[in-house]
Amino acid sequence: MYDNIKTIRKLDANGFEFIKKHEGYRSKAYKDSAGIWTIGYGSIRLNGRAVKHDDVVTEAQAMNQMILDLETFEHAVNEYVTVYLSQRQYKALVSFTYNVGQNAFRNSTLLKKLNKGNYKGAANELKKWVYAGAVRIPGLINRREAERALFLIDVKEDE
Repeated sequence: MYDNIKTIRKLDANGFEFIKKHEGYRSKAYKDSAGIWTIGYGSIRLNGRAVKHDDVVTEAQAMNQMILDLETFEHAVNEYVTVYLSQRQYKALVSFTYNVGQNAFRNSTLLKKLNKGNYKGAANELKKWVYAGAVRIPGLINRREAERALFLIDVKEDE
């Protein structure tokens, strides 16, 4: 009866803080571990354009840009996930998608496993997303473990 109901979730304040913590704030543009110009709380776009090397933002501007960015990533998780998600699972996936991008999420084995109802398999896929190029990045290892732990809180033994 309820199989065709689409739940549209929103990130709560805890989710916003979770992502802010893992992204960190930088007022000046910098190249991230993948070599992409980034600013604020991990934004690669600023005022509708790609971040440039000489861009600078206040923390308020960075938070506003993050809120705009999150709309894209929340939409991606709501659109591409076809199974039930708890709020914590949703938060973990929005954080992941914010970091890797909506196209990477849409084409990931993680999403394929999740949409088949394999919650543990999907959570374990997070461990694979710790590289920039061929280099394992300690910050990504920590972030993925935090996202995985958050995601698994609501997974039952038989899922």
